[in-house]
Amino acid sequence: MIQRVSHARVEVAGESVGAIELGVLLLLGVESRDNRESADKLLHKVLNYRIFPDENGRMNRSVQQAGGGLLVVSQFTLVAETERGMRPSFSRGASPQHAEGLYDYFLERARSQFAPVASGIFAADMQVSLLNDGPVTFMLDT
Repeated sequence: MIQRVSHARVEVAGESVGAIELGVLLLLGVESRDNRESADKLLHKVLNYRIFPDENGRMNRSVQQAGGGLLVVSQFTLVAETERGMRPSFSRGASPQHAEGLYDYFLERARSQFAPVASGIFAADMQVSLLNDGPVTFMLDT
């Protein structure tokens, strides 16, 4: 899930571990079927998705064109199945080892192609604060 933000920050134990000003907050959920190819495809989409206003106020600019940053936060709850019952199921989710490997791979690739890139800490208890600009929020699939 991506959100266009005026600013966003992630904290762990009361300490800021990642922050951006204008840019995209990516909440990243990893499913068991995801792989490096799907991570590359998602990164391309995130960096090129046109969600920032142009000179006419239309969403025609990417985060790169807008001069923004990227904050990546792992969030396994995004892969929850919620169709049945009153408790989410996480059977579609990747194992912690697989998810962390893809999260690290995604960050490595993002940092090699774009700056600034900030992140949370995988599997940590994080507090995320943001100012959603618009609000503009999209669920991206690969």
